Amino acid sequence: MTSVQDNIQGKVAIVTGASSGLGESTARHLAARGAKVVLAARRTDRLDKVVAEIREAGGEAIAVATDVAKRGDLEKLAAATVEAFGRIDVLVNNAGVMPLSPLDKLKVDEWDRTIDVNIKGVLYGIAAVLPRMQAQGSGHIVNVASIAGLKVFTPIGTVYSATKHAVRAISEGLRVEVGNSGVRVTSVSPGAVDSELKLGSSDAESAAGLKAFYDANQIPADSVARAIVYAVEQPANVDINEVVLRPVSQEF
Repeated sequence: MTSVQDNIQGKVAIVTGASSGLGESTARHLAARGAKVVLAARRTDRLDKVVAEIREAGGEAIAVATDVAKRGDLEKLAAATVEAFGRIDVLVNNAGVMPLSPLDKLKVDEWDRTIDVNIKGVLYGIAAVLPRMQAQGSGHIVNVASIAGLKVFTPIGTVYSATKHAVRAISEGLRVEVGNSGVRVTSVSPGAVDSELKLGSSDAESAAGLKAFYDANQIPADSVARAIVYAVEQPANVDINEVVLRPVSQEF
């Protein structure tokens, strides 16, 4: 009988936004379970440190400098993964930004960046791995959304919420489109999690309110990592479509 442990052992997993927070924790958890992990982010110094620690612990990992807002970077990431490990079994689309502010502050450049990273970055990741997964008849795409994709985070997170609603819509549409090809799709929607995401607001008032909210509620990043591992470890014919998790104390 195959154990769930065997369903991660030897799999090749890409994790974007892996230089800190949820991405770093997810990469470490997958590596500890025997996955060959490709860590992708812009901060290569941080990536190299995590890769070294994974290898010291007996795991297999490489780092690839990646800006998910650039489609070419995602194509290079997929190619580097195949060159190093021969295939791609899992993509964790985790990279994200959260520069919160009310719409009337008109931080249009931040809106653009949020859309580029949170929506286009997810789509570019899918475009880079989906043909390979369909060709091999298996694969798993995990998209990190947010509880802000379940309810609009007003009055400071309207654009962020819009992007995370989009991630959930993309995930569900993709699930329906590719299920018969053996590719699984999971959307993970966390609440307040301790990571650098909460530090993204340039609007002082929004940043202060967000800090107080997180200080009162946040749970560790490995809470989300364990949820992702749970979805990945399921048998190939089981697809955990959606996971929603939040601190017990969080109302929103």
